[in-house]
Amino acid sequence: MFALRYLAVVAAAVWAGGLLALGAVAAPSIFDIIAARGVADGRVVAGAVFGEVLRRFHLVTYLCGVVIAGTLVARALLGPRPVQFGPRLTVSAVMLAAALYSGLILARQIETSRSAAGGAPSALAADDPRRITFGRLHAFSTVLQLVPLLGGLGIIFWELKDR
Repeated sequence: MFALRYLAVVAAAVWAGGLLALGAVAAPSIFDIIAARGVADGRVVAGAVFGEVLRRFHLVTYLCGVVIAGTLVARALLGPRPVQFGPRLTVSAVMLAAALYSGLILARQIETSRSAAGGAPSALAADDPRRITFGRLHAFSTVLQLVPLLGGLGIIFWELKDR
C-alpha cells in the first residue's frame, strides 16, 4: 500500500509542480527572453516554443492521471479501501478530463485561432474578433489548469493525511 500511495503522491506532485513551474517560470521566461533578444516575430516564436513544451507536458499529465486513478483503484481492490475513495477518484477523473480536454481539444482551438490571426494575436487591434477569440481561449486554458493544480494539491493532502 505504501508504494501505491507513494506513486500517487509523486504523480500528483509532478503534475501540480509542473503546472506551477510552467506557468510561473517557463512561460514568462520564454516570452521575456525572446522579446529581449529582438527575435523577429518573437511572440509567435515564444508561443510556438511554449506550445510545444505544453504539448509534451500534457503527455506527462495523462500518465500522472492514470497513475493517480490506477493506484486508488488498486488500493481499493487490495484493501483497505482509501478513506473518501469516491471523492478522490472523482477528483482524479476530473483532473484527467481537464488535461485531456486542454491537450486534445483546446490546444487545437488555440492553434487554429492563432493561425487565423496571421501572426501574433497581440499585434492585432484590441477589438479585432480574432484577437478576442484567441484571448478568450487562452484565458480559458489558463483557468482550466487550475483544476488539476488544485486537484493535485488535494490528492497530496489526502495521501499525507491517510495512515
